[in-house]
Amino acid sequence: MKRLARRLQNFNELVMFQHSVFSLPFIFIAMIVASNGWFGFKLLILGALAAISARNAAMGFNRYVDRAFDIHNPRTAGRPSVDGRLDGSSIAIFTAVNALVFMAVAYFINDLAFYLSLPVLVVLLSYSYFKRFSSMAHIVLGISLGLAPMAGAIAVLGAVPLWSLLLSIGVVFWVAGFDLLYSLQDMEFDKINGLHSIPSRFGARATLKISLLFHMLTILFWGWFVNEAGLGIFASAAVVFSALMLTYEHYLVRRDFTKIDRAFFTVNGYLGFVFIGLIILDKVSL
Repeated sequence: MKRLARRLQNFNELVMFQHSVFSLPFIFIAMIVASNGWFGFKLLILGALAAISARNAAMGFNRYVDRAFDIHNPRTAGRPSVDGRLDGSSIAIFTAVNALVFMAVAYFINDLAFYLSLPVLVVLLSYSYFKRFSSMAHIVLGISLGLAPMAGAIAVLGAVPLWSLLLSIGVVFWVAGFDLLYSLQDMEFDKINGLHSIPSRFGARATLKISLLFHMLTILFWGWFVNEAGLGIFASAAVVFSALMLTYEHYLVRRDFTKIDRAFFTVNGYLGFVFIGLIILDKVSL
């Protein structure tokens, strides 16, 4: 039993399960707006399973293909994928199982979700290779998480309304913006090892400016989403709160690069949960 618990803990550390907080709120925000309230326990369970299994597959694949780099990076050398706790075969099986679970869950949601499940997986897995040849990997990561709101709308409506696209674009820039800040930690490592990233190509100062621009675009598209979806004052408050949190995030990083983890995990985690809380209040108050 202890061995099983330890192995589960290793897989949890492998995919950093707690980071699911970045995508889960926004898939459910889209489902709440699409259903104009409560979308049912069935879609709640299926939506959570789809989001978690898709992310597990993407993270497992990333850890599998990045082992040769991660073992030389002081920040990642302690990961289960490179320190001997999990072998390559176990990670590959974990990735494949989660990919199959994602497609199976999509099948039980609706036809469109199932038809799009394989293309979505291709996008999610492709991120792992982009850093080898393009500094646009940050955008690809943003797109990977930005698919969540559209997936939420598809689950409820079987279609992609304009408001869900606007919400998704906002998520793309949000994720790409905070990934730029997070990537500052690997700027020198990327240069030495021939990996492509905006920090390694343009430097820290330019990266901070680009990240700020991305987050300004995030607020613009989320404000547009609120207007297009016909939401009320609490949804508008969610956008204002997000702007304040992102401003604070940039303040933390610009003041001290050692605060990157705090900015990355804490600030962005709170942002998603407060956003969905205010969207729920918006629907309840109507």
